[in-house]
Amino acid sequence: MVNNFSTLVERIKKDGKSLPGGILKVDSFINHQLDPVLYHEMAQEFNRRFDPATYNKILTIEASGIAPAIMLGLLTSKPVVFAKKKKPSTMSNMLVTEVFSFTKNTTYQICIASEFLTSQDKVLFIDDFLANGKAAQGILDLISQAGAQLAGMGFLIEKGFQAGGKFLRDQNIHVESLAIIDSLDNCEITFAQ
Repeated sequence: MVNNFSTLVERIKKDGKSLPGGILKVDSFINHQLDPVLYHEMAQEFNRRFDPATYNKILTIEASGIAPAIMLGLLTSKPVVFAKKKKPSTMSNMLVTEVFSFTKNTTYQICIASEFLTSQDKVLFIDDFLANGKAAQGILDLISQAGAQLAGMGFLIEKGFQAGGKFLRDQNIHVESLAIIDSLDNCEITFAQ
């Protein structure tokens, strides 16, 4: 059953744009210019969907996942860790994996310092988009390397017509997407019902 968050759906209808090639442009309120009030409401919705007692840390990936993750972290008083897309020279004892970005058509390494993701952690992963699920798969690899546990994965927007959501749900992962797009055909935004 689809459980779209009406506040986000209405905002996408009002300010989102569908571009050729299956691109959803939400940069006026999600991933370039940010609407803090909307982000706060989305964090409250994630807090309703994921029991804070089931996780002790929020995990995301830079850059667009940081805003929703930090807002939820503020709401729940949980620490937020983001996977970096470039290995800093100051970081040692890293957990590293590779992720392919369809948007940028490149493979990059993401890393987390092993001191910030350990076998003691039960993590909730939060990100802005779920499409093919490559970033989520990279995060699953880092969680596995750390011996940590996954409590769930939350996404602001899921492209339901791509394979990521099915891949994650087929692994019995608790996935929550606040808005699921059924189609962007003919540059029209259609939401899953």
